[in-house]
Amino acid sequence: MRTLGLFALVAVLILGTGFMQSWNSALIILNMGLVSAIMALGVNLQWGLAGLFNVGVMGFVALGGLAVVLTSETPVPAAWSAGGWRVLGALLFGLAAIAACVAAWKRLRRGRRGWAVAAIAIAGFFVYRAILDPGVEAVEAVDPAATGFLGGLGLPVLLAWPVGGLLAAGVAWVIGKTALGLRSDYLAIATLGIAEIIIAVLKNEDWLSRGVKNVIGLPRPVPYEIDLQNDPGFVESAAGLGLDPTTASTLYVKLGYSVLFTVVLVVLLVLAQLALKSPWGRMMRAIRDNEEAAEAMGKDVTARHLQVFILGSVLCGIAGAMMTTLDGQLTPSSYQPLRYTFLIWVMVIVGGSGNNLGAVLGGFLIWFLWVQVEPMGQWLMSVVTSGMADGSAIKAHLLGSVQHMRLLTMGVILLVVLRFAPRGLLPER
Repeated sequence: MRTLGLFALVAVLILGTGFMQSWNSALIILNMGLVSAIMALGVNLQWGLAGLFNVGVMGFVALGGLAVVLTSETPVPAAWSAGGWRVLGALLFGLAAIAACVAAWKRLRRGRRGWAVAAIAIAGFFVYRAILDPGVEAVEAVDPAATGFLGGLGLPVLLAWPVGGLLAAGVAWVIGKTALGLRSDYLAIATLGIAEIIIAVLKNEDWLSRGVKNVIGLPRPVPYEIDLQNDPGFVESAAGLGLDPTTASTLYVKLGYSVLFTVVLVVLLVLAQLALKSPWGRMMRAIRDNEEAAEAMGKDVTARHLQVFILGSVLCGIAGAMMTTLDGQLTPSSYQPLRYTFLIWVMVIVGGSGNNLGAVLGGFLIWFLWVQVEPMGQWLMSVVTSGMADGSAIKAHLLGSVQHMRLLTMGVILLVVLRFAPRGLLPER
């Protein structure tokens, strides 16, 4: 009953937004709430199920966004002709150099392998840059105002969602192999560092994602509003509902995204619940509660941690691809730790760590508050300052503080929950 009541409360809040503000606003909150719930579900798998402290959510979300560009964006033939194949050759050479380093480390004797790996790595780096740099310059010189990058494969955008999960899984595997055997705080540092590296690459490597110039006009899985407005059948149907074509087309597109996102969330939630209640899930919780005891029983703790870390990262990558599809553009500068790490962790903590339904609830609730707190704060401050003179310094200060209401509210919510419900609104059972 408690679970149903809390989800009903969230539904009432979103519906109330539709009735009191606009249905466009309500659907925007719903769609981003669905995406946020998937991110929170991924972090909950890592933390709630295995106790892994991942503060690099931003990086995995950004990889999902990159997947949309690489998968669905149309290729740029001129860029490929100018230097694209050279860039591809450099990347393949880089992978070969890494493989050679690994092989040398495994096959050579202890006294020689260090020098051999260092020699291969240094020589490989200079050769790699010698191949890559001219190709990158040629690609980025191709109509930089409009393109200046290689583009993608031109595939359906829905394929980008699982591809985003695969990219995130690959990076999670590298991080896991490096840091999962260390203490949890070292893992946090590693994930944060890798996330910042990913964002730096997206901002600076124009040939890959246009950098800070952004990739706009990405393909979408739903119709464009203008096409619906030019469809006589759709205009007639909208008129039958008492809506103008512009409003009807906007609502139709957002509802289309809502249906797609809901399907993805339900599938992932069902799979997460099945995993939680399976022998594998019980084993993961046993490892989380007492690693030494689980290791004494013959469990490979590091390998199991790697599994769940990859799975959680996959969900973040899928959510990142969904969000970029919803936005219709990739904006590397928008990936901020405050929004894509701190806020997701607040969702998990408030909802209930270790409870998948709690993570989903936290995703919806916290996102709703994140969006609505500022306009509510604006209204509150206008009421408080209504009797003050227009030139009052206090009035100006209070009105100027509205922009900080989001952070203040998130902090207060987090403190209240940690004090009175430390296990979250829906605790683990």
